[in-house]
Amino acid sequence: MPEQGPDLGFRRVAEIDLDSVIVDALRARLPHVAEQTVAAVTIEVPSYAGAFAGRMGETIQNAVRLALGTFLHWVARPEHSDSNATLAPAVEGAYQLGRGEARDGRSMDALLSAYRVGARVSWREMSATAVDADLPAATIAKFAELVFAFIDELSAASLSGHADELATSGRVRQRYLDKLSQNILAGETSEVLQASAERAGWPPPTTLTAILLPAAQARNVASRFGPETLQVVEDLPGIDASEAVALLLVPDVGAHDRPELMRVVAGMRAVVGPARDWMQAASSYRRVLRGRELQPDNNQAVDTDSHLAELVVRADSEALADLRSQVLAPLAELRPATAERLVETLRSWLLHQGQRDKVAADLFVHAQTVRYRMTQIRELYGDRLESPQTILELTVALAVPSTE
Repeated sequence: MPEQGPDLGFRRVAEIDLDSVIVDALRARLPHVAEQTVAAVTIEVPSYAGAFAGRMGETIQNAVRLALGTFLHWVARPEHSDSNATLAPAVEGAYQLGRGEARDGRSMDALLSAYRVGARVSWREMSATAVDADLPAATIAKFAELVFAFIDELSAASLSGHADELATSGRVRQRYLDKLSQNILAGETSEVLQASAERAGWPPPTTLTAILLPAAQARNVASRFGPETLQVVEDLPGIDASEAVALLLVPDVGAHDRPELMRVVAGMRAVVGPARDWMQAASSYRRVLRGRELQPDNNQAVDTDSHLAELVVRADSEALADLRSQVLAPLAELRPATAERLVETLRSWLLHQGQRDKVAADLFVHAQTVRYRMTQIRELYGDRLESPQTILELTVALAVPSTE
């Protein structure tokens, strides 16, 4: 409901001297004025040509007649009228008209044009009656001022209604989008997700890609990928509420688009999941959560698609720790510093398939040092190093550097 308060021009109504004969003559012309107004609007504001056809045209004519009738009632008896109460129905009608325009997806441009046309036509018709009644020129001028002030009041009410409806519908849609995002992350059924998308007015893409990043940078990044990007800033599963992070679910970032995506988030503490069918995007988010373990100390983004082997190895951290302890048991009796050097050498030897020079370059040591260390390792493991199973277990166990 708009805040009602007549324009300052209305305060001059007491200066108008309109006798009942003139008011009755003006009131008698209201049906004609309304008809002429609607006809003019239909011609001069093309977007209303179809809307005003048939029964809708009659409804608009009645609304115009009611508004002008309210105005004449107030002008005729200013000493008996509370201007706010008297004009309230017309102002409320204009307010609701503005809300209706917003609901129909139209801007205020057409409606404001209609008001301008309506003011001109209404005054043309009513001024003719005033002139025929030999009203003094000064009275006609004051009457004109009031007519246009009244139209301005209606325009302002419609603008207020339009803005309120946009704000309200925007908040409602955002709530639906938030619910859709939560349903996606919860892995709801396809029926639930489809209904949720329809309710939010969100056109489903083919895929969604999860991106976890600092909340302060989310809005800017989201704007790079279009208005249908979903944002989640609260109640993120698996993340403490105190963390200032946000999740984006970005539509249709294919393999050829991924380099550009990574360029956008470069220099941010972002983790990017894989592209998934939009109804399966919860798996992209789960990948992001696991990818946080790969986050470097600097502000670099992590592309989980580039760390699949490491993610697989880290999938069961307890099993990995047990495997590492088991396969490194032959080194357990050594001094920690010696054991650490041999583990480092063994890991490089496995990764470089036993090529001594490459191992030496990797460790920044002489090739003879590599030979010496590998002799120690073979003495400790014996012919177990010839077993494919042992090689597999060592490769998996040492694929990820220990975090201990």
